[in-house]
Amino acid sequence: MAVQLPDPDTTGSHFLEAAIQSRRSVRDFRPDPVGVSDISQLLWAAQGVTGSQGYRAAPSAGAFYPLETYVITADGVDHYRVESHSLERVVDGDRRSAIRAVSFDQACITSAPAVFLFTAVYERTCREYGGRGRMYVHMDVGHAAQNLLLQAEVLGLAGVPVAAFEPARVSEVLSLPAEEEPVYMIPIGKPA
Repeated sequence: MAVQLPDPDTTGSHFLEAAIQSRRSVRDFRPDPVGVSDISQLLWAAQGVTGSQGYRAAPSAGAFYPLETYVITADGVDHYRVESHSLERVVDGDRRSAIRAVSFDQACITSAPAVFLFTAVYERTCREYGGRGRMYVHMDVGHAAQNLLLQAEVLGLAGVPVAAFEPARVSEVLSLPAEEEPVYMIPIGKPA
């Protein structure tokens, strides 16, 4: 069952320069949940559709869009459906402790009320670019992550990029599709 997300706010008045100036990596969060409107805005900033031709908020090499995005909260794990701007529950229950256990015991994963996970379907890009495609996918996730982090700053939230984890074990914990490889996590919440 999909949950339709609120429409993103595309008329914000926060200056980009101010968000860049104030953005910092934060590892300690208040327990307050991240609301659905904020999750909606964060997902849109990271991977949302921004025009009638299907282009997304973050650039992608060849517009192949190899990234999939998940939100991990106390309630479960939801997969972002870009085309419909909705969330689909894929795992019930809180998996943050299990993710922390396969992420070198980083406390920010359980401290954050929401963890955004980017996975890559490398084949989408590599079928066009061969071996170079893997590098392009990594650039794509950097673009999406920066958009998410800047949007978090605008919303009064904070986050920290996390790349130190065991991808195969994260896949197991979340029962991810075989073609998807976890590449980046960003715990998000209100700074403690």
